[in-house]
Amino acid sequence: MGTLSRSAGGRKPNETMRLIVTTFVGVVFGFLIGVSFPTLSLTKLNLSSSLLPNVDLSYNGDQKSDISRQAILSAWSSTRSNNSSTKAQSSNGTARIWVPSNPRGAERLPPGILAAESDFYLRRLWGKPSEDLTIKPRYLVTFTFSENFTILLFHYDGQTTEWDEFEWSKQAIHVSVRKQTKWWYAKRFLHPDIVAPYDYIFIWDEDLGVEHFNAEEYIKLVRKHGLEISQPGLEPNKGLTWQMTKRRGDREVHKETQEKPGWCTDPHLPPCAAFVEIMAPVFSRSAWRCVWHMIQNDLVHGWGLDFALRKCVEPAHEKIGVVDSQWIVHQTVPSLGNQGESENGKAPWQGVRERCRKEWTMFQMRVANAENAYFKAIGVDPSNSTTH
Repeated sequence: MGTLSRSAGGRKPNETMRLIVTTFVGVVFGFLIGVSFPTLSLTKLNLSSSLLPNVDLSYNGDQKSDISRQAILSAWSSTRSNNSSTKAQSSNGTARIWVPSNPRGAERLPPGILAAESDFYLRRLWGKPSEDLTIKPRYLVTFTFSENFTILLFHYDGQTTEWDEFEWSKQAIHVSVRKQTKWWYAKRFLHPDIVAPYDYIFIWDEDLGVEHFNAEEYIKLVRKHGLEISQPGLEPNKGLTWQMTKRRGDREVHKETQEKPGWCTDPHLPPCAAFVEIMAPVFSRSAWRCVWHMIQNDLVHGWGLDFALRKCVEPAHEKIGVVDSQWIVHQTVPSLGNQGESENGKAPWQGVRERCRKEWTMFQMRVANAENAYFKAIGVDPSNSTTH
């Protein structure tokens, strides 16, 4: 033991000096390596946008709400100059949409389709949207009648006090604007920041039978199956339009179906999957934030919106579904048609139906044009995207 101690003590000065020299050389070498590399730019890094903060664009009141092609090009100039993949490029090589500069929650939408603002201008249920407004008021006045409530009724027929016979109605918010649709109301009164305290938002038509529906049980199933956008199953014998929304008696929830031959180009796309109707949709808080931005101010019937809801969740065919064990009955009560007006010898309901179909076409064209402009702006072939 004495010999070992003397031997170790004899080597200690040499080992200490070796350690000092090695450390010094390492520091110098590291410094030289560091200064030899240029400064890295975040625009050159392939980082997921989820790691970077969202960028909010300030609004200029003199500008139109529609985003021009030049605005898209400017917003994505750094992406075009970079040939490396971004979040717009998925792992399988097909393009997807992700725009960090969009309003929070609407990053999955192409900038050209965003309607990030709304108004209280009244719209007709018939005719051309571009001819709805003969004048645009410049001033707004509001009056507060009572406290805030979570039951909100939209009245397009002006009948509000008639609901007082129901005790629950006395604790509800009644908003009455004649001859407007629920999507007109939703765009103006259900801004995502207003409904942010709520986990789910039900936006339902007025002609739904709910004798077989329990809201609490419904929410339990929605959470259980991970649905961000959903609706109750529809009684098969009344008011059924699509096979997807038909109630199935052998399960809690379904997310896909079989439609007529040729109706579904992809089993994961509407109307065979990723699809619910605009009749009785239920949105999670995050899904509604995206959908609200996609609702157009002048297209009030909502036709075509149900085919585009999938753009707000990913993967849509897993997060959109129909709850079968909590179901409703569509009573198909004609209502909005009677709110139209006769023009050119046509019955009021005919003009309303014509506008519904026109809005569907207009909405589909706006979405397609916005997506094409987005992909072209970032240098991606639109035909190689997963949004079509």
